[in-house]
Amino acid sequence: MRAPVPILMYHSVAADADPAYRAWAVHPERFAAHVAYLREHGYTPLTVSQLVVARAGRGGGLPARPVVLTFDDGLADFYTGAWPVLRRHGVPATLFVVAGCVGRESCWLGREGAPERPLLDWAQLAEVVAGGVECGAHTLTHPRLGALPLAAARAEIARSRDALGEHLGLPVTAFSYPHGHYNAAVRRLVRQAGYTAACAVHHALSRGYDDRFALSRLVVAGETDVAGLAALLRGEGLPDAPYLRSVARRYINWRAGRRQWAGNAVAEVGRG
Repeated sequence: MRAPVPILMYHSVAADADPAYRAWAVHPERFAAHVAYLREHGYTPLTVSQLVVARAGRGGGLPARPVVLTFDDGLADFYTGAWPVLRRHGVPATLFVVAGCVGRESCWLGREGAPERPLLDWAQLAEVVAGGVECGAHTLTHPRLGALPLAAARAEIARSRDALGEHLGLPVTAFSYPHGHYNAAVRRLVRQAGYTAACAVHHALSRGYDDRFALSRLVVAGETDVAGLAALLRGEGLPDAPYLRSVARRYINWRAGRRQWAGNAVAEVGRG
């Protein structure tokens, strides 16, 4: 059986965050320590698309210790908090962008009662993509795709790919499900739209038998220190994909109804 691959899921890399969002904001110094750990311990970072190609046996196959860093939402603090570290260490990553909100704010957080956060603009996106970051799609407006009529879900999936490709002048082949929410029909729409892979959550290591349109990722929370990262990379206490674990359920529930547990989110993730 092929060795499992940790696909790390980040959101914000920022020193400051509203208490309601702090569970998902990794301090830039902590993120720098994460990347340094990966480099010091011989991990080879890949993008999502590079992982899919390697698993297909092309391009020489997988390296000895692969890892994938992903960032959901396309927050502006990726440019100030994560990008300088990635660039300094020469680490590729995949950034999933809400294409209809580029240069604006994260309106979906406002709908959930949390303060909106600024998003990357097109110039910043072009710069990081030129520097080796893969840009993937995260829909146009960040809805729960499985709750939409199929025609609306299809538009969110396909039009986000088209918009990013048009602005960046590059093919967009990776997708991430907003809120970690998808079903069989949504997964089929992603495949039909021309993507080659899609990321879910699951909080599990991704194995060779993972559905490439529902790749398992590991939740990296604000409280995840280097020791916690090392445990994630080793898969300590984690199920094999595609089984869900409680922390993944908490993540999905937070995106759907954040108010119910935002007050103790940091403690919950710390114990996860």
